Amino acid sequence: MTNAATTYAWEGINRQGRRVSGQTVSHDLARVKAQLRQQGICPGRVRKQSAGLPSLAAPIKPADIALFTRQLATLLKAGIALLQAFDVISEGFDNRHMYRLVKGLKQEIGAGNTLASALRKQPRYFDDLYCNLVAAGEQAGALETLLERVADHLEKSERLKARIKKAMTYPIAVIVVASLVSSLLLIHVVPQFQNLFASVDSELPGFTLYVIALSEFLQQAWWMLALSLGAGGLGLRRAYRVSPGFRHWLDAGLLKAPLAGTLLKKSAVARYARTLSTTFAAGVPLVQALDSVAAAASNQLFKQAIEHMRHDVSTGMPLNRAMATSGLFPGMAIQMTAIGEESGTLEHMLEKVASHYESDVDTLVDQLTSLMEPLIMVVLGGIVGALVIALYLPVFQLGTAF
Repeated sequence: MTNAATTYAWEGINRQGRRVSGQTVSHDLARVKAQLRQQGICPGRVRKQSAGLPSLAAPIKPADIALFTRQLATLLKAGIALLQAFDVISEGFDNRHMYRLVKGLKQEIGAGNTLASALRKQPRYFDDLYCNLVAAGEQAGALETLLERVADHLEKSERLKARIKKAMTYPIAVIVVASLVSSLLLIHVVPQFQNLFASVDSELPGFTLYVIALSEFLQQAWWMLALSLGAGGLGLRRAYRVSPGFRHWLDAGLLKAPLAGTLLKKSAVARYARTLSTTFAAGVPLVQALDSVAAAASNQLFKQAIEHMRHDVSTGMPLNRAMATSGLFPGMAIQMTAIGEESGTLEHMLEKVASHYESDVDTLVDQLTSLMEPLIMVVLGGIVGALVIALYLPVFQLGTAF
């Protein structure tokens, strides 16, 4: 009785001296090595894999998926066959996890599956929106066109995310740097002055006593404070993942925050318009398109609003009225949607809405960046200045005593 075929993951060196890797289905390890030698590959590490695509808890970034999509669209448009395109793309990735993912997709398609069904087996990297658009492209015989639209959507979404991250980095940097500087001063500098003040008979100023007490607390319990902050951060992260109520409360609070709320709201509107434009232009019915847009929404308030809009649109309500009812969308987005519905150019109007608010996000990020740079200096200067004043107040008092 013969053994069942098993998928083996292998690594080796080809004739050009380049390290390569991939998967091979065979009945035993010896046959895998023999096949590799026949292909001119000197086998190195060979190990068993579970059937199907490998489980990849791998560092594959959304930017890698966007690049893969762009390359696949370009190659298919150039007339290259799908399986051959996967070979070309896989050789261009230095990330071996991405290499394995592309090779695994090729193996699935070579076994007779469609591209969309192969992608659905990797939900970690290809969401429902991506798979639905690819499926629509395969059914319409315009896969390369749909892949180009998906690539455009992914690239612009990643650009928008990068701008948001850049805007949020500065406040976090201010807090982290200010905390580190003040902690170093309190733990290492204040004790030196405390020894000097011990020989002074006069009573120290209240501000100085407060700083000394804070220094003593940090010296004795800094690890408890660090542990509490770490546990609190992990707890909040877990609560955000598992508790819909907490996630809704936090997302609602962020939208009301000064400056950051405006930035997040405009980015959410841009993401909604871009995703709906891409999906609707691919020929997906509006109700189904809104379902995909809701799944892709990152803010819980917008996600719930889009789900309600989907229900309203399914009962015959125009999209622009459903948007106005939600209370989350600005007037310009609603008016342009209404014009698009009346003129039959909804996808083009939504694309213009997305471009407008993406431009607004860029401008707002630049403004926040220019504001945060002097703010960092003011905050750090204020902290250091307050500590210096607290430490030198007793010295000033001693000077006036003589």
